Amino acid sequence: QVQLVESGGGLVQAGGSLRLSCAASGGTANTYRMGWFRQAPGKEREFVSSITWAGGSTIYADSVKGRFAISRDNGKNTVYLQMNSLKPEDTAVYYCAAKERIRSQYDYWGQGTQVTVSS
Repeated sequence: QVQLVESGGGLVQAGGSLRLSCAASGGTANTYRMGWFRQAPGKEREFVSSITWAGGSTIYADSVKGRFAISRDNGKNTVYLQMNSLKPEDTAVYYCAAKERIRSQYDYWGQGTQVTVSS
């Protein structure tokens, strides 16, 4: 079973940047897609971005295109989310997740890391 641990969250002013990390252990596979999700208070969890381990194929939510960049270091079993030009609307708990590419749902989840953007 895959274990995911997020880090890098914190408090930042609007316009600033943060880089989140997701360390994976316990048996990641090249067939996995890794995703970042976020959940703001009182709102549903929403998709942010994802990347495949094998080919680095990326997907971004419209709300973060041009501002966020997802990447991975296969040797370190780590996925990153570089967040630039942060807005107060980006405030949320950010979760790392993993799934087989052919599956519709993400099966593995981290504990989340808080990102707070102040104005």
